[in-house]
Amino acid sequence: MTEAPNHKAEIYYYDIGDYLSREQKLDIITNFKSMENLPFTRLTPNEHGDWISQRNEKFSTWISIGDKDSKDNKSTFFVPVYSRGLATARDSWCYCFSKKQLERQMHLSIDFYNEQRKLFAKEKAKNPTANTRAFVNYDDSKLSWNRGILNYCEKNKTIDFEDDSVRISLYRPFCKQNSYFNVAMNDMTYQLDKHFPTPNAKNLVICTKGVGDKDFSCLISDYLPDLQVNFNGQCFPLYWYETIEPEQSTLFGDDGAQTVRHEAVSDFILERAQSKYGNKVQREDIFYYVYGILHSKSYRETFSADLKKMLPRIPLISGYEKFWAFSKAGRKLAKLHLNYEQIAAYPELTIESLENKGYASLNSKNTPGGELLVAEKPKASTSNKEYEYYAVQQMKFPKKGQKDTIIYNHYHTVKNIPEKAYEYVVNGKSAIEWIMERYAVTTDKKSGITNNPNDWSKEHEKPRYILDLLLSIINVSVQTVDIVNALPDVDWEKE
Repeated sequence: MTEAPNHKAEIYYYDIGDYLSREQKLDIITNFKSMENLPFTRLTPNEHGDWISQRNEKFSTWISIGDKDSKDNKSTFFVPVYSRGLATARDSWCYCFSKKQLERQMHLSIDFYNEQRKLFAKEKAKNPTANTRAFVNYDDSKLSWNRGILNYCEKNKTIDFEDDSVRISLYRPFCKQNSYFNVAMNDMTYQLDKHFPTPNAKNLVICTKGVGDKDFSCLISDYLPDLQVNFNGQCFPLYWYETIEPEQSTLFGDDGAQTVRHEAVSDFILERAQSKYGNKVQREDIFYYVYGILHSKSYRETFSADLKKMLPRIPLISGYEKFWAFSKAGRKLAKLHLNYEQIAAYPELTIESLENKGYASLNSKNTPGGELLVAEKPKASTSNKEYEYYAVQQMKFPKKGQKDTIIYNHYHTVKNIPEKAYEYVVNGKSAIEWIMERYAVTTDKKSGITNNPNDWSKEHEKPRYILDLLLSIINVSVQTVDIVNALPDVDWEKE
């Protein structure tokens, strides 16, 4: 028997480019006339098994923002109470622009669950082999079943509506919605109860992109974040909260539980930073330093492959001045990204509106320089016509590729939007396009639930909320790009 020859396979690769249409890709290939003319590169995997987009060895020498593989690793920027964002598995039920509607639909869903639970308990009593998954009524207009809530039903656990579970959350970049944050009705809450244990608990979290083949981005939030604020996001808090239960109940039944706030930036990194930059450095300075570094274009570009495959690792950069430059820039960015609703409209915008007498000038918010504005007091009474005047269905561009203009609604068109504004990209698209996408009236096909962003305007008594938000985000984007472009130059290979 003759042995087959031992051939070693070789793999060659040509990067045709990202974000191209099928036609564009075919045109590029056609221009080479022959496959033999393509400038292929022979691929050799590294020790991590990376064939394409290989990691930079320098990255692994730095301090990890957090260690997902070992919570016992204390040599990280943050103590191990970081968390993924909220994963409800039933967003159409657990998120809504209208707080009143959210409460109604959660009551409906919980009541339906309890009805099914009671029916199944009776069936189980008659037939011990009864299976929850085969028994319950899969009516998507009343409840979205998943493994977790099916298990609750199997164990005959009662679910009650809880007022404290109604929160304001950051659902997508620069898009707040009311949410129902509850272990029973959410698929996964992870460690978010340590970040935002009560509706009034104050905190800041840096939401970074999770592991996956998407470009890195991050966004800070002072509200409970959804898992997809950033793709499969990981959230790193400024603080974490611990609930301490008393050893025994009091005479009056008050359990006397206390909530204690702790610092989430680790002792390890504080000691390292102070030894390098001096005792003036505090944990909050390090927190904003992280936010500044994670916005560096050269950092993201140099370590793009690493940031797709693992959590960020960050150096304590050489030079006292550069540390403070990144920390102060991170603080500026955080101020913009947290207070985005109060940022003035970009001053060079033009708003063309159909005449509608009796309403304030749309340009009243266009103050030069983009300073923070004090929120306007709502009018004592606002007519339905005014809400209709500013209501949205779906913002759009006049035509494909023309992004200097946004048709807000039938009455208003925003023009002279600078191209630079679209350079600020978070979670895969520009901040402006997130506003256009999320602030639209949508109806979920399965549940039949309609989510209307204009309800947020009405419940907050701000008819112009969405239009003002769009104008603000354009300025936030321009200012973000300016701050990022002014970050210090760093030779990352020498750090």
